[in-house]
Order: sequence, then C-alpha cells, then structure tokens
Amino acid sequence: MGFASDAIDTRRIEGKSAIYAYRDFGVTNSGPPLVLFTRFRGTMDHWDPAFLDTLASERRVIVFDNAGVSESTGQVALTFAGMAETAVDFITALCLTQVDLLGWSIGGFISQMVALNHPDLVRRLLVVGSGPGGVPGSPELDPKVAETMTSSISTDEDFLYLFFGLDEASQRVGKASLKRLEPRLSKSHAEVGADAWGRQLQAILKWAGEDGSAWSRLEEITIPVLVANGAHDVMVDAGDSFAMVRRMKNATALFYGDAGHAFLFQHPNEFGKATLDFLR
Repeated sequence: MGFASDAIDTRRIEGKSAIYAYRDFGVTNSGPPLVLFTRFRGTMDHWDPAFLDTLASERRVIVFDNAGVSESTGQVALTFAGMAETAVDFITALCLTQVDLLGWSIGGFISQMVALNHPDLVRRLLVVGSGPGGVPGSPELDPKVAETMTSSISTDEDFLYLFFGLDEASQRVGKASLKRLEPRLSKSHAEVGADAWGRQLQAILKWAGEDGSAWSRLEEITIPVLVANGAHDVMVDAGDSFAMVRRMKNATALFYGDAGHAFLFQHPNEFGKATLDFLR
C-alpha cells in the first residue's frame, strides 16, 4: 500500500524572488496550514512519506523547495535570515496570513528567523533536529561529519551515517526510511546542486557565530515552541536544543534516546502524533 502524500502533484507559484515548487495536501479548514522547511541539501522529495501522511491525517500540510533549491527558481540566500525572507515570499504568494512552521535541521534555523522577523505570521513553531546557533560551549562538529555532509555525491551510506545511529537497529530503520523515499526520488532524482548547497554551507558557517544566529534573540519568541531532537544527533548537538529551551519562556523539549538527526523518520508515527498534539 502506497502513501497518500506520494500521489500529490507538484504545483508552482510565482513570488517576488522566485517561482516556487510546492505540494499542498491533507485536511483543509484545519486551522493554519503547517509549512515544512527541510534540511541541508534536502528537497521536498526528501520528506519521509510516513511522517507526512501522519501529519496530513489532521492538518493541511505544505512542503516546498525554497528559492534556488531543486525545482524552484531564484538563488539560495547566503544567510538564514535571507532564506527566511524567501520562505515568507512563498507563504505570502499563497495568500496565507498565519501558519504553523516545522523546521528540520537548517529548516529549523530558517523557521526561527521567520518567527523572529515576522512574528504575526507564525502561530506555533517546531524546531526539529536543530538549534539556535551560537550556543556558548557547543561542541565542534566532528571532522568526519563535516566531510560526509559536504561530499560531492551524497550516498545512502552517507545518509545512514549522518541521520541514524550506527547500531544494527538504527541502520535497519534508516534503510526502511530510504525505501519509503524511493517512489518519489526514483522519478524526480531531486537534489540540491553544488552551488546551492555551497551557499547553504556559507550560511551555516555564519550561523555558528553568535552574531549571525538566533541565540541572542530567543527571548523574543513568545509563541508556543516545541524543540525536538534525537539524543545522538551528530549534525546538531542535542545540547543545543536543551540550551535553546532553557532560554525561552514558552518552549517544550522532546528527546528520543534511541535516535539521531532523523529521529522524525525513525519514529514517523510517534513524532507525527506528538506534532499534532502540540499543534492542537
């Protein structure tokens, strides 16, 4: 049996900065739409359909490629504040005046900047496998992780190493997630070009410094926030998620002890339901 989200056609809409490719599905008239911002070198085809289907069982869900990524035109901004502006451009083009946001990995960086710079637009925020950047004392990225994430060709082995634990059980669920991604990716071969992810990388380097991050502004975010992560995330240290919650007045933390960066794909139904509970 296939996933309903795999059958959704791609649409396009023109904004001020780009023509954006997106998909819009799920339950209409279910409150503000839930807009998803994806990871480094990720496209809208890299969302696990098991997770999307759980979300769409109760909510209107929108996935898209931001400016300069995969099927969308334009150019990737060199800062996450800039990427937030093109994301808002997309949301505005859809004539949406209020949304819920779920940002995974660098998508979490972008979603924080949207919430900070356009507070009236965001009702609730989920920061997933992500952090605020610039956290004092945050450990440096393992050189092997940095080398793998910037490899010229991203392989299944890279995906399993970066996103799932190295134990047998984690690798097994990681391979299952990859299999669920196949129906979309085998047709689209969607990827983020070297120039585009190179610009994303420049933004990451700026985000790591306190001056270019959201760290010093977290107290400005007063809407309800759910911060979630895998305890063994090698991409964004889980301690950054904890530090983020301690700095915010209206935030809740959720950690998965058996998972890493892609805990939302390791537990698509469980975290999908946790997301729906939070959005209610």
